[in-house]
Amino acid sequence: DKKLVFTARVKRFFLFLFFAIIFQSILCLYAQICSKLGVVLPLLIAHFASVIFEKMAFEGFKKEARTKLQSIPQLKVVAITASYGKTSIKNFLAHILSSSFDVYATPRSVNTLGGIVKDINESLPTRAQIYIVEAGARERGDIDEIAQLVNPHIAIVGRIGEQHIEYFKTLENIRNTKMELLHSSRLEKAFVHESAHVKSDDKTVIFGSDIRNINATLDGTSFELLLDGEWVSFTCNLLGDFNAINLAAAIHVAKSLGVKIETIQASLLGLKSVEHRLQKIEAGGKLIIDDSFNGNLEGMLSSYELIATYVGRKVIITPGIIESTEEANRTLAQKIDSVFDVVILTGKSNVALLDSHIQRPEKIILADKSELQSQ
Repeated sequence: DKKLVFTARVKRFFLFLFFAIIFQSILCLYAQICSKLGVVLPLLIAHFASVIFEKMAFEGFKKEARTKLQSIPQLKVVAITASYGKTSIKNFLAHILSSSFDVYATPRSVNTLGGIVKDINESLPTRAQIYIVEAGARERGDIDEIAQLVNPHIAIVGRIGEQHIEYFKTLENIRNTKMELLHSSRLEKAFVHESAHVKSDDKTVIFGSDIRNINATLDGTSFELLLDGEWVSFTCNLLGDFNAINLAAAIHVAKSLGVKIETIQASLLGLKSVEHRLQKIEAGGKLIIDDSFNGNLEGMLSSYELIATYVGRKVIITPGIIESTEEANRTLAQKIDSVFDVVILTGKSNVALLDSHIQRPEKIILADKSELQSQ
């Protein structure tokens, strides 16, 4: 659902291909050596030349990024991973810490090694005191590479579930990959959700069961979190009780960095929902839920239960659950069918499945999310 862009890497490939074709033509014309492989040989030469060049260039960019990180002595690195919710945790934590520190976080959903390297080299300010890094993965070792690069002082491993199950095959593989984030020589503290099924130690704090009295309404969410043996109340304007878990991770980290409880509580009151993630918009007597980025089944179902209590027309914008199972998307479609009056389906991954299971509401299908503005 994105327009074609000729990146610098693609342009370099075509440059290698051009020279390979010229080289083959010269051999054929002057040396009478004509390859039976025809156009295949230049493509192979261009491919291998491109792979070697890009690998060498990327190693140089990695070295530059590592050097830059080491050149900022005051910088504390906080790295975050999870099956879902890592972008929310990142944004929540950046918001809370910004009142006490000079904070820089990876933008949007930049969470691959290449994206993080580019972000460090081009955008990380040398004045920053806190650098919050979101780490994603498609296979074993991806998060380990990120951990080795940024060498975090603090690690957060959020909820672990079946997101990306088609890449990892088993939940155990997903868990092991997420736990690679703790592979840091300067790790001071790790906050790990109970779904990882690991034991606490002098550096590892398990969270999730330390939350109680979660109360979620269409106006916001409140909960209590156990801190230093006392239950502390927090309130925010976010939609959905699942946000309590993501906020708990951010609160734990902020407290470990010396931010006062009162400051954290005040910061939460000013929190806004992450754009396109259960973003609530009220207009003309309609409740519009922009959930067009992605989410997890449990959080979406509980939030849609809340939305069902709204008196008026209810509109949902969703691509379904990206990189999850067909069963999860069928369950989601059934809930959408029972709650909403208008459904706007975006992207291509789950459109056919969702369309076949959503019958009652009016449906609008958009292959390109950029068309949302005109609807």
